[in-house]
Amino acid sequence: MKLNDIAYFVDDKISSDEISLNEYITTDCLLQNKKGRSIATNLPTQSCSLTKFKKGDVWIGNIRPYLKKIWFADIDGGSSLDVLVLRARDKNESAYLYSVLMQDSFFDFVMKAPKGSKMPRGDKNHILTFSCSNVNHKIEIGNFIKSLDDKIALNHRMNAKLEQMAKRLYDYWFVQFDFPNADGKPYKSSGGKMEYNEVLKREIPDGWEVGKVSDLLKCDIPGDWGEEGIKGNHKYKVNCIRGCDMVDMTDLPVRYILESNYKKLLQKDDFVIEISGGSPTQSTGRIVQITDEIIKRFNGKIICSNFCHGIRLNDKDYASYFFQMWNMFYLNNIFFNYEGKTSGLKNFQFDTFVSETWYIPPKELVRKYHEVVSKFRKQIDKNESETQKLTALRDRLLPLLMNGQVEVK
Repeated sequence: MKLNDIAYFVDDKISSDEISLNEYITTDCLLQNKKGRSIATNLPTQSCSLTKFKKGDVWIGNIRPYLKKIWFADIDGGSSLDVLVLRARDKNESAYLYSVLMQDSFFDFVMKAPKGSKMPRGDKNHILTFSCSNVNHKIEIGNFIKSLDDKIALNHRMNAKLEQMAKRLYDYWFVQFDFPNADGKPYKSSGGKMEYNEVLKREIPDGWEVGKVSDLLKCDIPGDWGEEGIKGNHKYKVNCIRGCDMVDMTDLPVRYILESNYKKLLQKDDFVIEISGGSPTQSTGRIVQITDEIIKRFNGKIICSNFCHGIRLNDKDYASYFFQMWNMFYLNNIFFNYEGKTSGLKNFQFDTFVSETWYIPPKELVRKYHEVVSKFRKQIDKNESETQKLTALRDRLLPLLMNGQVEVK
């Protein structure tokens, strides 16, 4: 069969005024490598026509199809025109259609006849000629693949909730200053003494130190891109973190570096900062924390690329605090004020930022926060490892199911 036999492109329209933010989809909020979607940051600033989709439709990001952006709609809504919406001719086979389009071979096929070179787009007529095996048990195959994806999505939601909990506790203790006092009551709300700091131009708890962000740092860890394969003395295999890997630390590219550069290997509770990249709506300065599980996942051999910056703290008890502090600045768009440009590429002015003054909470308090949040982090890592295994299982079974080598009964 051809894809056209089981599906067609949706071209129904809806006004952007008729949908909510959660119901709006653009290629930017579709996640790479078949990871579903995130919520868009904003609706169109002016009223416009969108593609009207329904629950059970399948979306494909049509800009740079090799990014493998795909989502199975669980709501009705509207999408921008750079997203292709496909609908199963038999609504009972919606999950099967999704399974067909999840195959790596589908995305490879789309890239065989792209429109444009710098920003390739899929050709709709070409896409509809994609070959599909006329297998038995289409509904069962679709339901099976969808069940794996649902569990993967559940793990993502659980992790988002745990991260939200860690952030909320940080805000409560280190922004509102309602950490537990000696009696276990909220410090500031219970009348804890505050003092005005002339440098920060704000009140902070009595006795808290003020210093530079760099006072928390022990050393920098330079990046290294190495070689794609063994080349000369570049023969030591590592996994390398790039900016695009920071959302999901489960599949890092393999590189080969010099033995003398083993000093660049990252350790537990080190951090990697993205120093080049970003976009008009996203600043540089994203951060990822290296955890025990990440170390184990890559056999302890992880470095960061030249477009990132590794850092190590003086005191690892401050790790959870530092991560949330940095993320607070990032999420509040502070880092847009610390960007320069070189040949059109945005660069984060790391040294300038860490020279800024900030308050430093007492060690006992940040240690207590670290103990609580570390439990969240362990569960997040556990969920990510399970997700990695489920993703590998899904991708391994998909072609076998689609060519009839494996059946679901």
